[in-house]
Amino acid sequence: MATYKPVVVQAIPKLGERITQDTLYWRGDKGGTPVQIKEFGAVNKIDFSPVSPYNYAVTASSRIHIYGRYSQEPIKTFSRFKDAAYCATYRDDGNLLVAGSEEGSIRLFDLSGRAPLRQFDGPTKAVHVVGFLSDKYRIFSGGDDYSSNLWDIPSGTEIVSYNEHTDYVRCGCASKVNADVFITGSYDHTVKLFDARTESSVMTIEHGHPVESVLLFPSGGLLVSAGGRYVKVWDVLKGGQLLVSLKNHHKTVTCLCLNSSGQRLLSGSLDRHVKVYSTTSYKVVHSFNYATSILSLALSPEDETIVVGMTNGVLNVKHRKPEERKENSQKKRQPAYRTYVKGRTYVPKQEDFCVSKPVKHVLRKYDKMLKSFQSSKALDAVLEPPIRLYTPEVTVAVMQELHRRGTLRSALAGRDEKQINLLLTFVARRVIEPRFTPVLVTVADMITDIYQPVVGQSAVVDRQFVKLQEAIGKEIDYQEELLEVLGMMDTLFATFTKKTATYVEEKKSNGLTETIEANMN
Repeated sequence: MATYKPVVVQAIPKLGERITQDTLYWRGDKGGTPVQIKEFGAVNKIDFSPVSPYNYAVTASSRIHIYGRYSQEPIKTFSRFKDAAYCATYRDDGNLLVAGSEEGSIRLFDLSGRAPLRQFDGPTKAVHVVGFLSDKYRIFSGGDDYSSNLWDIPSGTEIVSYNEHTDYVRCGCASKVNADVFITGSYDHTVKLFDARTESSVMTIEHGHPVESVLLFPSGGLLVSAGGRYVKVWDVLKGGQLLVSLKNHHKTVTCLCLNSSGQRLLSGSLDRHVKVYSTTSYKVVHSFNYATSILSLALSPEDETIVVGMTNGVLNVKHRKPEERKENSQKKRQPAYRTYVKGRTYVPKQEDFCVSKPVKHVLRKYDKMLKSFQSSKALDAVLEPPIRLYTPEVTVAVMQELHRRGTLRSALAGRDEKQINLLLTFVARRVIEPRFTPVLVTVADMITDIYQPVVGQSAVVDRQFVKLQEAIGKEIDYQEELLEVLGMMDTLFATFTKKTATYVEEKKSNGLTETIEANMN
């Protein structure tokens, strides 16, 4: 009896992903699965404390929650807001927190208490952006009343108000180099740079779309603005000259942030992606994918934690593995190379007696069933979830082997409602894949032929037959459209070929005429 040959599974080559240093760096997640925290509403702002232990403030709905880096429950909550709170931001020393609100007031909190230290009133509409100037004693703000204001913390009064925007002010940032400079971005498509020592803005930059986020580099020389699908980088020292315009998102870009070294720029968008750019080439070096649209994004000061806030109120927290120090890790001594190659080059002599050890091949479950001619059980083995969902090529290979043996019909017959539903679900999902279509069309034909008499007796089976019909119908429509396109392309190519041939003939005839005339003369 001949030995059994295992089923040959057709290998489909896949396009490999390019692994770079950035891919390895940003994929170094600690513990694998990110932490998901549900907030009370859409997360409009995330801000890390600049001092250790690097807690972060999350603004969502009418509350501000303070989380530890590894805590899944808030360690502190500020809830003294009648309506929505916005843009909770830490001061550089990590002791104070400022936030805007829907009712138009600005509140200043001490992290050691709960009640506001100061409340600044004056804006007539919601205040969406607040922050500290680098001198730590002044606050800037912007809101839906189109104004940009500067406030004094010790006296609790307004220093100056700028009314230059013509639409909602929704983002802003302060310079870390100059204590008098801050920037605001508005839905009027402009970004304005203000100096507290002047009565009007000192620079206006036209972004071209409603501005959702602005960011200054630590050096203060480069400004990044985000609005629409564009992220634009401007040179402030050259009067707001545009350096580069990036269009890597499919929907509106909502948030920006820099890593600790300033060498990587991150942007989050409503298209559910976070893009990581190199600040030297401004090319995308890595990308994260999330479940829903992104509203806010923050990186911890040591780049160990990335936190993303989404429109559905979910907070996604990823922790990177800390880089291991090679000098502290003691490697186990490995055997010398000669240990592994010893005896490989030995050539048996004539008087030697060679003993061959048979290699034992372990068969998989479906191969064991096929070897014992149990067709139905072999099909059941490859319809189990791990194989059916993750390696469908194995399922299709076994079906093809059963069809070659002529036992596919008997393996498909005699099944109950649950098994028929499973089979039809698999076929309807995979029949449109070109690599599986030839085999699964035959399987679908046999299933329809076998179970046609019982159609109408089970609502579940009938629903799967309808899905299979819709899938095949859509695929036929696609194929017809492709054939039409191919016909158009053939016509264009044929026309182009005729024109080229006519042009060549004309050149030949003209050359012949010129030659005859020259000879006659």
